[in-house]
Amino acid sequence: MASGVQVADEVCRIFYDMKVRKCSTPEEIKKRKKAVIFCLSADKKCIIVEEGKEILVGDVGVTITDPFKHFVGMLPEKDCRYALYDASFETKESRKEELMFFLWAPELAPLKSKMIYASSKDAIKKKFQGY
Repeated sequence: MASGVQVADEVCRIFYDMKVRKCSTPEEIKKRKKAVIFCLSADKKCIIVEEGKEILVGDVGVTITDPFKHFVGMLPEKDCRYALYDASFETKESRKEELMFFLWAPELAPLKSKMIYASSKDAIKKKFQGY
């Protein structure tokens, strides 16, 4: 189902920056995004980065003790959002990192918002090359 919603270039750039891990200096690593939240623009025609809704790798352990809990707390209770989260976890064999894409649609969100976000999900996933 297509909604005709566009994806801002900044959203694609952030996805690429989070997906590709370049050899970086410790300062550059601290500026890398651990999580970022996207929303629809006011006119509901474009998926954009939500201002102030990101977690930097450098914040983890300094100002944020549990990054996933903080990330979930940044999501609205009564509206939908898209999000990327760079998860780190350990298995019996090794330590792993996965980039996760979320469509957040809480129960209290308006039905129209849920429908727009659900129908626009394909647009954003198509822009995320290699996801």
